[in-house]
Amino acid sequence: MGGFFGAVNREDAIGDVFFGTDYHSHLGTKSGGMAAYDPVRGFQRQIHSIDKTPFRTKFDKVFEEMKGFASIGCISDTDPQPLLIKSRLGTYAISTIGIINNMDELIDLCIKNGANFNAMTSGRTNNSELVACLINQKESFTEGIKFAQDNIDGTASILILTEKGSIIAARDKVGRLPIVTGKREDGYCACFESFAYQKVGYSACGELGPGEIVEITADGITQLSPPGKKKRVCAFLWSYYGYPTATYEGVNVEVMRMRNGAIMSRNDKEKGCDYHLDYVAGVPDSGTAHAIGYASNSETPFGRPFIKYTQTWLRSFMPVNQSERNRVAKMKLLPVTDLIKDKDLLFVDDSIVRGTQLRETVDFLYSNGAKTVHMRSACPPIMYGCKYLNFSRATSDMELISRSTIMELEGEEGFKHLDEYTDGNTERGKKLRSTICKKLNFDSLDFQTLSGIIEAIGIDEDELCTYCWSGKE
Repeated sequence: MGGFFGAVNREDAIGDVFFGTDYHSHLGTKSGGMAAYDPVRGFQRQIHSIDKTPFRTKFDKVFEEMKGFASIGCISDTDPQPLLIKSRLGTYAISTIGIINNMDELIDLCIKNGANFNAMTSGRTNNSELVACLINQKESFTEGIKFAQDNIDGTASILILTEKGSIIAARDKVGRLPIVTGKREDGYCACFESFAYQKVGYSACGELGPGEIVEITADGITQLSPPGKKKRVCAFLWSYYGYPTATYEGVNVEVMRMRNGAIMSRNDKEKGCDYHLDYVAGVPDSGTAHAIGYASNSETPFGRPFIKYTQTWLRSFMPVNQSERNRVAKMKLLPVTDLIKDKDLLFVDDSIVRGTQLRETVDFLYSNGAKTVHMRSACPPIMYGCKYLNFSRATSDMELISRSTIMELEGEEGFKHLDEYTDGNTERGKKLRSTICKKLNFDSLDFQTLSGIIEAIGIDEDELCTYCWSGKE
């Protein structure tokens, strides 16, 4: 994943972009970058690795080193960016969010049209460079962006800083990711997270529609291309990687999660689940609000049987080796023994992808004296690896615990019955849950239903992307 922030002011925009970009740190941990334009200095750019150090630490000298009334910044889990591009459209800086599944095909298309690419250390092409190359095929940024998005299999939201000192913002073709705009007396901005612009003094201006393209100056926002009719907002925005203070399509993340938890509790009541529970808890951090909603509806006390120590263990996936990553993840967990020992606990996690760290967490709870540990997933079983946003670290569908368990149960024949496995009321669905229970050492397991999570979000199903659960495009 990743996030970006861009601003154009009558005065210097570096401070706004520095802090605004930093507020997107929950969306990426690999690299960060900023680009700025100043009439005297021209374009300036910095890119730093942030895999072990927060964005603000690596860019703390940016106020001394960069100046510009227009600037963009990004945090990415994929490629270093923003990139500086020199083309027939002029010199510009570009940053993108999303994933491109047909890179080889598009690279061949560009090379046939005379383009060349800089290979990164890994040998692959930078996503933003490929998007820029596609844009450069046309006579204007608007035509080029539409051409790129029409040809990309995947998702691409785009920020471009032009040599005029304006910013062009383009939301991905079907609006899987948000782009919101803000305004202030001295300028305008665009970004992924609305709370980011609010914290640096902007008020709400609008939200781009799917595929919409706008140009931003210090004087206002001009629409370059209207939004399309098809919308498929990623439902995982609310259940997993959205920040609690974020609001997408008018729906706040924290509010949705609490509502989602309450619906899961209601589902358990309807199924006649009568476990004795001492506490309902969330797997931190994104499971917490779901658990509060569950606890409130079930009239069971909410508790925090363990706390994550994040002051020094900032990122559990820093080590390259998987076993070391698991060890670091375990080191972060500090038990509150009085809330664990001899207690019956129900935990809510935002999702269950591979289950590796969750098994470690459950073992940790039992080693600290838990009597029983029940688990609820705040979303349905994940049956398909995301091909639009790359939110999961799973490299194939078979890394997903739901898929791998189905393969164990009845081989590839089982993949013909994914709907049954998703439904906890069917025999196949019950078998999937009981088998994962044994694997991960839960006393019980259930998943939120697809209809339940859609109800919690409160947006028409036709406007949501639920591909990872349903396989529907």
